[in-house]
Amino acid sequence: MNFYRKGRIVAATLVFVAVTLLFLDFSGTIHRYLGWLAEVQLLPALLAVNVVVVVALVLLTLLFGRLYCSVICPLGVMQDGIARLGLRAKKNRYGYTRPRTLLRVGVLVLFGVLFLGGVGSLFALLAPYSAFGRIVTNLLQPLWMWGNNLLAMVAAHYDSYAFYEVTVWWKGLASLLTAVVTLVVVGLLAWRGGRTWCNTICPVGTLLGFISRYAWMRPVIDTEKCNGCGLCARRCKAACIDPKSHTIDMSRCVVCFDCLDSCRQGAIRYEVRRKKGPAKQSQPTDGARRSFLTMGAAVVASTVVAQQQKKVDGGVATILDKQIPNRQTPILPPGARSASHFAQHCTACQLCVAACPNGVLRPSGGVMTLLQPTLSFERGYCRPECTKCSEVCPTDAISLLTREEKSSRQVGHAVWVRENCVAASREVQCDNCARHCPTGAIQMVEQGEGKAKIPTVDAERCIGCGACEYLCPARPFSALYVEGHEVQRTL
Repeated sequence: MNFYRKGRIVAATLVFVAVTLLFLDFSGTIHRYLGWLAEVQLLPALLAVNVVVVVALVLLTLLFGRLYCSVICPLGVMQDGIARLGLRAKKNRYGYTRPRTLLRVGVLVLFGVLFLGGVGSLFALLAPYSAFGRIVTNLLQPLWMWGNNLLAMVAAHYDSYAFYEVTVWWKGLASLLTAVVTLVVVGLLAWRGGRTWCNTICPVGTLLGFISRYAWMRPVIDTEKCNGCGLCARRCKAACIDPKSHTIDMSRCVVCFDCLDSCRQGAIRYEVRRKKGPAKQSQPTDGARRSFLTMGAAVVASTVVAQQQKKVDGGVATILDKQIPNRQTPILPPGARSASHFAQHCTACQLCVAACPNGVLRPSGGVMTLLQPTLSFERGYCRPECTKCSEVCPTDAISLLTREEKSSRQVGHAVWVRENCVAASREVQCDNCARHCPTGAIQMVEQGEGKAKIPTVDAERCIGCGACEYLCPARPFSALYVEGHEVQRTL
């Protein structure tokens, strides 16, 4: 194995494992060390207007070609792994295909129109980093959490508390189906044709393909050494090597260096681009060896959520599960600013959903906000001191908040439903909502002589944290529920 291919595989493996751990980690610990890997993904960097990262990725592509696709993009690395398994099933089965330029440009234009139109729920389906995040969050994270719970059981047997059991729950049917369909489609295309998804559908691949046409270093075929066996083309998962004309389509080449490793004549070299094109090689040259992205991986197995208890009242009466109320306005994560800003910047990667320690973030099932995170309080409430979602968001769809800002950020307001309230309908003394309101927005008032007090909500003081909705004893619908705000504000 040549130096270039070996270095690329090592770097890609490290990045792939690290990004996967970002989505698997439900405690937020790993993000402290590896969170920057989410910020160096191209689409999140563009949405966050991270000029430094965008310029760095453009320069990387201009210098070395589409290394981003083969090293940094986790969905691309995943395709390489699947393609390698497929290649073993049938050796040397690839071949040169003509570029589907019209399809590639059409998808890129559609992606741009959806992005500019603020239809984030649709353009997020094509975003490679987000697609990978949904696959890991919906399909792998539950298995990871079950494994953690198994370790917790074993540790408890030996009186150790190194692991804590957590509640495993499915984030949503729409999100799960989207993840399964994406994995099946991308996986089949990779198994059969290698980088078919990257070079036909992926808008990031198309955009970088235009830039990589002018790459300074590139694989070049030496016509004097080439015997026309076509082995390089049959091993090229990007289907970009034309052995008849001895040319390589740099707009589709992902610089995987498989061709260098497969050529038995040593006719392919990775070298500085020549102005007259790759007609001949004058004499061997050592070339300049590129520097690969290096990083260290930190794995910390810790959890912060308690095990879900059996839902019975004294072992006799079954407690009904909370049901989601019909909210007129969805509740955006704290720091989302406004509904329009959030829709234009969120790629639905669900990193915030995976990192939320309170279980209140979940993918939306709405058409216009499909897969983007919303707040719901059936499993917990949004604690005022928690800022995890704003810490992990790589696109600035959720702006970074301090604890002080979070505790005063109003994402919605509570609404009281008299028919559901046990104090109003059953004459039962209950002040659970008022006692747990962190801002004192709920007060208990008299409703008549000899009657139980009922809650009243001060909408100006309420921040929409959902504590009242979650802790309300009424089932299946709470007596108080939170309505979201189109524009968030700080009290």
